[in-house]
Amino acid sequence: MIFRLSHKLGAKIKAGILPTLPLDQNPLADWSAHLFVANRVQYILLSNTKSLYSLVLPGKGITTTSRFIDDALSSMREFMEADGFEFAFGKLIAPACGSVQFAMALDRSVTGSISEMIYDAACYLEEGRLSLFRISARLNERPMSALNPKRNQYGFPREVFAALAKV
Repeated sequence: MIFRLSHKLGAKIKAGILPTLPLDQNPLADWSAHLFVANRVQYILLSNTKSLYSLVLPGKGITTTSRFIDDALSSMREFMEADGFEFAFGKLIAPACGSVQFAMALDRSVTGSISEMIYDAACYLEEGRLSLFRISARLNERPMSALNPKRNQYGFPREVFAALAKV
């Protein structure tokens, strides 16, 4: 499993120098994580690198790599089970968790898309009306041009993730 960390998050959890790695052979085991602040509170946006399927989790108290891994996987499992992807987590992601690597961002397309989702998530958080689960669900319903190789239509993170998981 690969976690691609932003510079801020890598520094916070003391991940050290991050190598450049290609996309994991199992696209469901490759995730990008970015630290952001909304209302003076830290949050982490965790996105599947290939599908941009995302979830927002609290960043408070996550100061080591082991704590990040534990919280990220726990949040992924809970969100995916509630979102109908318990099979994908149990059969396709959990087995890859035995070996975790940290790396740099994959490419600018992913980074740009994640930056847009962070902006949306921060706006939702500042409004204060939605739970982290509902914010995550909204992000996964967001149309994204980066998810359509033809670039003349939009793809949706949840649909692309479902296709990768073959659910």
